[in-house]
Amino acid sequence: MSDPALRELRGFIFDMDGVIYRGNAVLPGAAEFVANLRRIAVPFVFLTNNSTTPPDEVAARLVGMGIPAEPREVLSSSEVTAATAAAQVAGRRAILIGEEGIRRALLAEGFTLVTDHREADLVVVGMDREVTYARFREAALAIGRGAAFYATNLDRNLPTEVGLIPGAGSLVGLLEIATGVKPIALGKPEPGIFLYALKQLGTPAALTATIGDRPETDISGGQRAGLRTIAVLTGAGTAEEFAAMRPGPDWVFGGLVELNEAYFG
Repeated sequence: MSDPALRELRGFIFDMDGVIYRGNAVLPGAAEFVANLRRIAVPFVFLTNNSTTPPDEVAARLVGMGIPAEPREVLSSSEVTAATAAAQVAGRRAILIGEEGIRRALLAEGFTLVTDHREADLVVVGMDREVTYARFREAALAIGRGAAFYATNLDRNLPTEVGLIPGAGSLVGLLEIATGVKPIALGKPEPGIFLYALKQLGTPAALTATIGDRPETDISGGQRAGLRTIAVLTGAGTAEEFAAMRPGPDWVFGGLVELNEAYFG
């Protein structure tokens, strides 16, 4: 039996890893569901906490997987962090611990990147696989003298083929311990990144759903932003974990094959 409430949805926010793909493999139903949304002009956005990769490169990866995507359809914690900092921080000189995605986003918002703590109005931390102690030192000194402190996300670790490795949240934690200052965090599960995506879509929260595989980020964050939530079982979260949530997701599907059938069938 079809669900009228599901069919009323007019916008979608996709998590990617565990929803659209796993590793380098596209998950079943992903290409079909995205294509069907395009066919009936239902807007969507691909949302990621990953601050290392610019939207054009993310879109190119999706295209390479057989899922047509444009940079404007990709929103990462980098763009949200840079835009929020630009609106809230008076100065435009930033010390960055992060890679190309957040670097480009800050430059696009008019920030100048500096390395001396005495020049910094802002410290931004994202995932950085080449960060040095010297950069941490300058960042800590800048925060200590009053520079704003922003984090693209607080993901403590990242799954890889060889196991879990430190994520952006681990780097943020180093500075938090060193300075005693908590950052302003923008990535999932913070509601701000979902509200930013919602504004980009132009759809009402009550008619927009976020689709994710993680209870603690995708579903919890979507709920905090007032969105409808759809859990899929093709990634990290289990049926038992979603069932234990209070409140739980609005819908739980095995994957995008089942969601496609329920929404379009």
